[in-house]
Amino acid sequence: MQVFQENSNMFNLLSEGVSEGIIVVNEKQIIVATNSAANEMFGYGSDDLIGKPLNTLIPLKYHTAHGGHFKNFLAKSGKRKMAEGRELYGLRKNGEEFPIEAGLNPFQLYGNTYIMALVMDITTRKAIEKDLKLKSKALSSAINGITITDNLQKDNPVVYVNSAFEALTGYPKEEILNKNLRFLQGNDTDQAGIAKMRKAVEDGTSCEVEIRNYKKDGTLWWNKISITPIKNALGEVTNFIGIQNDVTERVEAEEERTHWNTIFEESLNEIYIIDAKTYRFLSANQGAQNNLGYTLEELQQLTPLNLKPEYDKNSFKDLVAPLSKGKTEKIIFETLHLRKDGTTYPIEVHYQKSCIGNRNVLISIILDITDRKNYTEKLERTVAERTKQLRNALEKEKELNELKTRFLSLVSHEFKTPLSSILTSTTLLSKYTEEEQQPKRDKHISTIRSKVKYLDTILNDFLSIERLETGKVKYKMEEFPLSKLVNQVIYDANLLLKSGQKINYPQDIDDMVITFDEKIFELVLSNLVHNAIKYSSEDTTIDIQVMRENGRLELKVIDQGIGIPEEEQKFIFNRYFRAENALLTQGTGIGLNIAKQHIENLGGFISFESKVNQGTSFTLDIPITNPETAKT
Repeated sequence: MQVFQENSNMFNLLSEGVSEGIIVVNEKQIIVATNSAANEMFGYGSDDLIGKPLNTLIPLKYHTAHGGHFKNFLAKSGKRKMAEGRELYGLRKNGEEFPIEAGLNPFQLYGNTYIMALVMDITTRKAIEKDLKLKSKALSSAINGITITDNLQKDNPVVYVNSAFEALTGYPKEEILNKNLRFLQGNDTDQAGIAKMRKAVEDGTSCEVEIRNYKKDGTLWWNKISITPIKNALGEVTNFIGIQNDVTERVEAEEERTHWNTIFEESLNEIYIIDAKTYRFLSANQGAQNNLGYTLEELQQLTPLNLKPEYDKNSFKDLVAPLSKGKTEKIIFETLHLRKDGTTYPIEVHYQKSCIGNRNVLISIILDITDRKNYTEKLERTVAERTKQLRNALEKEKELNELKTRFLSLVSHEFKTPLSSILTSTTLLSKYTEEEQQPKRDKHISTIRSKVKYLDTILNDFLSIERLETGKVKYKMEEFPLSKLVNQVIYDANLLLKSGQKINYPQDIDDMVITFDEKIFELVLSNLVHNAIKYSSEDTTIDIQVMRENGRLELKVIDQGIGIPEEEQKFIFNRYFRAENALLTQGTGIGLNIAKQHIENLGGFISFESKVNQGTSFTLDIPITNPETAKT
């Protein structure tokens, strides 16, 4: 140590010009000299390390192993790296460990042996190596095929390929490296995408194309390839990175769709795609346009009802209902088609349910059966008499069931009158073509709407009976403002009011919130209000009164109508029953029966008081808070 202290100027002169840290130790591993780079690296002052053991700069966990390595080094002597083949770490004064690389050089001075260590902090290098390993692992693990080509070499050969690309092509990397990727195209080189990619390589730009490639076993696959240039500091393109994806399934699906589109357009039969909700035509093939005389744009403003004069909205909806409900896969029927020029022709219609994305559609294939109809007319005339006999026999069989006969008679009567009104109004509408006749048109449109609503009510009543009898009714108890429901019922009822009739709105219900089945309440209240309107004359008043007490609601509908004869009042809730003085007024006799069943199922009851020619008062009494579980 004294030798180095005596010659410190010479050591400083030689060591301070070196950027690496220099540490000199004697045979006892005592530090005898350091340069400023070493002091700064380990966090010590200029003379802080002199006289300290070398273990001061080595983490504690390496002390034992280091002693053995040091003795082994002295025995073998010679220059070499310290801890060669192993990770080496230093210990700063603040206790921080960091990776180092050290070269060892023994020398003799005045008969004493010393070892000089040239130390480098490799923290940054280790971080870079770790980052490179991580990126390399990411490339190797990617599910996309990845290639890197060397643009500085002739023919831009492949210098890197990941395992996903090997799996994609069936070629091992040994058969891919140092080749241009054009070998994947085989003889199929006349592709627009290849020309585009070749031009991008020449210009040093990015591009994305889809081209046909062939695997090692000859299988064709569609490659969606994206290439990106890598430039050096001089702006020179040194490499291209290629990302490959197998898009064969998508391309083949698009080709299949194109194939079916061709069949769709070239078919001589009429083919339509119809929105299952609005019934508007979404598309129609050329055969349909030619047969009907409409353009596609014109058809897209129409529905099947515009082309099928034998159907209205309700009958058509009933026709396709089995498809909508999934009860059948296909509907076939015969009807007439109405051309744009007003002529008709017989057709056979095939309907199937399908979907486009999230939209439900109907697929309709129409066959012109004019020739078939002409052939069968003679046959139909031949069997007409037999058909008549069978029809008579069927009518006699129906008469065996009195209730069913009465029901059919009722339906026939109740449907015929509104349908006649609709037909009459529809016919008259076509006659009012002048602008100043709009009030007349509005009048008939209002008539049609009211009759259609009436028919819809009847159908709903019939469905309610079926559900009640089969136990399919599911009640939904919910909280709602009473005023909202009453407002809706009165609003709808205003359309039915006769001249001079009015409805008195109930008082003090704006803040009433009840818990009940809202739809059932609306159904029952609507039935009572509509009956009050129907069986009362013009210039009369209908009162709705509401009282709430002890968790129950009492609602009265009071009219000034024809009343119910006393001797018939006990039958008023029977199904299909109608009082003698109401037979000339439209009605089915099932509304009150349905209302009574629903109300009683929900823990309430319905009653009435009536006098002939003075009016009737119906009372609903229902629980409106914490109701018991509804019956089904």
